[in-house]
Amino acid sequence: MSYQVRVNKDACISSGKCIGDAKDLFRFDSEELAEVIGGVTAEPLERLLKIARRCPGEAIAVFGADGTEIPLH
Repeated sequence: MSYQVRVNKDACISSGKCIGDAKDLFRFDSEELAEVIGGVTAEPLERLLKIARRCPGEAIAVFGADGTEIPLH
């Protein structure tokens, strides 16, 4: 199954935890805010949710293939 991951740039505090956890999925943009590489991924859902939960700015959201946001908790 594929999932879409999004970063809310207004909520991102540039902690870099997402990048530390998943350099294959996230990077810093030119403003030093996190951004998703690609956007759609086949990574395991539990890994994506764990990364999103660790974000101190609560800036990461995970969506299912149907576009519905998946609750983090």
